[in-house]
Amino acid sequence: MNANFASPNSPVLIDADAIVRSARTVIATEAAAIHALEPRIGRDFVEACRLILGCAGRVVVIGMGKSGHIARKVAATLASTGTPAFFVHPGEASHGDLGMILPQDVVLALSNSGETDEILFILPVIKRQGIPLIAITGNEQSSLAQQADLHLDTSIAVEACPLGLAPTASTTAALVMGDALAVALLEARGFTSEDFARSHPAGSLGRRLLLHISDIMHTGEGIPTVRPEATLTEALMEMTRKHLGMTAVVDADRRLIGVFTDGDLRRALDDDGVDLRGANVAELMTRGPKTISADKLAIEAAQLMEKHQIHALLVIDEQQKVVGALNIHDLLRARVV
Repeated sequence: MNANFASPNSPVLIDADAIVRSARTVIATEAAAIHALEPRIGRDFVEACRLILGCAGRVVVIGMGKSGHIARKVAATLASTGTPAFFVHPGEASHGDLGMILPQDVVLALSNSGETDEILFILPVIKRQGIPLIAITGNEQSSLAQQADLHLDTSIAVEACPLGLAPTASTTAALVMGDALAVALLEARGFTSEDFARSHPAGSLGRRLLLHISDIMHTGEGIPTVRPEATLTEALMEMTRKHLGMTAVVDADRRLIGVFTDGDLRRALDDDGVDLRGANVAELMTRGPKTISADKLAIEAAQLMEKHQIHALLVIDEQQKVVGALNIHDLLRARVV
């Protein structure tokens, strides 16, 4: 090998201005390629969505090389947004994986040139089974575009690669067209955030979208509560036992009257007019505290805490009875925030 590499400790001399110009040129070139797609969204795009929405099977996404990487991502996006889809490698398809494609499916083929041999080789089998074919290519006169039932044009003026060789703007355009399909289908299906979360139960998205207040709140004996006539000492003891930094103040039927927090204690200590020994908690509590219901999402509790700069919430039912309590640490443990 004759290649010369700088040693790890050798200074690397670069032209910072040239690097910045290069990066900005790439971004501008790819942005222009995306912008050029907008006026092409028309009848074929609508028909492609109609075809997929009426599909009794799945969307089989195929592509080779860099287009194959984009195809995998498009298949994953479709699958996670309500459109059953999976990726099939066209090279492997001709060696047995064609059996994964069934007559009730729809094939979505990605190829910038539209002349990818591995895809063209399996087209006769796909067409013979009467499987609908949607092509995403950069050449509407290509073999793939001409044989497809529907063609989505992702042609570009120029690649971002200065050599014009590495797929850059072309793959970005194909990716955006795939995303446009997925989102249009999502909206057409009435796909909700709860539907999305069901596809991501183990990730942070699932926790944020599926976890409810009832899943993480303290209940029963774990809820700090005192009556309004309780002394300051009694309130502090209840707060200490329950470790939530506050206690609900409730009537005999557990209906919420107010809340006594660490902040209320500090304000009382700073007020020379308060008789700390003789005052009861009703005199020191905060009336009309922020509350939430058990059926709300846990992320809504986090947003409420952040908005009002508080660290704990009481959970009430329709009769204003306290049924639960939680604080920021509960949300952290549940990895909601």
